[in-house]
Amino acid sequence: MTSFSGVRSFRALASCNSNHITRAALASVALIAVIFLPCVSCAQSPLTLDEAQRIAVQRSRQLTAQEASVTAAREMAAAAGQLPDPTLRFGLDSLPVTSSPGVQAFSTTQDSFTMLRVGIIQEFTRTEKRKLRTERGERDAERGLAEKTLTLTNIKRDTALAWFDRFYLERMRAAIAAQAAEIELEIQGAEAAYRAGRGSQADIFAARASRAMVDDRLSELDRRSLNAQALLARWIGDAASAPLTGQPSIETVPLRAHALEADLADHPMIAMLKQQVALAQTEVQLAKASKQADWSIEVSYGARGPAYSNLLSVGVSVPVQWDQKNRQDREVSAKMAMVEQAKALEEDALRSHVAEVRTMLNEWDSGRERLKRYQGELLPLAKSRTEASLAAYRGGKSELSAVLAARRNEIDVRLQALQLEMDTARAWSQLAFLVPDHDAHAASVPASSAVRPNRGEAK
Repeated sequence: MTSFSGVRSFRALASCNSNHITRAALASVALIAVIFLPCVSCAQSPLTLDEAQRIAVQRSRQLTAQEASVTAAREMAAAAGQLPDPTLRFGLDSLPVTSSPGVQAFSTTQDSFTMLRVGIIQEFTRTEKRKLRTERGERDAERGLAEKTLTLTNIKRDTALAWFDRFYLERMRAAIAAQAAEIELEIQGAEAAYRAGRGSQADIFAARASRAMVDDRLSELDRRSLNAQALLARWIGDAASAPLTGQPSIETVPLRAHALEADLADHPMIAMLKQQVALAQTEVQLAKASKQADWSIEVSYGARGPAYSNLLSVGVSVPVQWDQKNRQDREVSAKMAMVEQAKALEEDALRSHVAEVRTMLNEWDSGRERLKRYQGELLPLAKSRTEASLAAYRGGKSELSAVLAARRNEIDVRLQALQLEMDTARAWSQLAFLVPDHDAHAASVPASSAVRPNRGEAK
């Protein structure tokens, strides 16, 4: 048990140190604010599509892997242009294995033919071959750069798709939540009318059933929203939980319906196939250059016994291509066939992309037209029907079931409009992030002139 004097001493000590304690507490609070407040601010800051794409590109490991691949290809290209490493050779020549007059078996100094030999061999690859091998490596690196560009556009596209999915699902939920609040008021009105003798229990049950259906839709949208957020988190991590803002315009795309082949020539997949063609052509040149054999020079020094002089030997090795028509010529033919294969794949890929993009342009164009119809006609009509049914019910000229049916119709129309807008935004994402540097190009192409596809041409 603490004595009174001990308590008084403690209070006195606390009084003496109060200023120091206050300063320490304030410093601690300031330190905590400096550390944690920026994190809270960042967590609450809205997330635009551009920011989401920037984060996705910054944290992508695919791009890091492909950068390493390009670096490796360039290093290999530099190494391919060098001469092969020389070969160091050691040997023992003409060692006697039986004894003879004046020579013992396995003696390295008594026979004039026996010698210890050390030599070096250097293959002199032709300059043309080394240049072509370097070019082949550089082509491989350029193909890697095209693959990196393709990955970059795919990351931006997939991030945009995930961003739009979450954005419109949240808008759908907000629209249904607003309708749920109005249905709750209708339930209260039906209960009040029943208590006043102006309504029936059937109206109450119908209103509650309508509210349960709305709650079920909200649960479904919550599930879809969580899935969309998880998919967005695959690209941008924890930032996927931030509120979304800054809906981009989907009225322009960086493509012209009448010149798709020219526009898609910059598509990363086509660029990668073009590099594959160039690589195959370099292989043809290298196969032709290989018809001229490379020479090798060997210089060796032979050390014999003390009674004999040492020897120096020089030799030249030349491969004999005695059957070029069945070996070297066939290799050239094979490489030329690979060039034709690469060209055919490039042409087919371009045709496939043109057809696919025309389809996406038609979907995007049709979606924008239908959105105008929904916003200008269907949504106002659905809302007017609900207002008219509600007014008739309040005036005693209609049943509550008519109001609920009109309310369900309005919810359905709103959801259909938002779903259509989401599908149109997804089509826009597929088109807007199809080729590199889409931002500057899209800003220069108005939707009314170059972008809007011609109906007859699209067919």
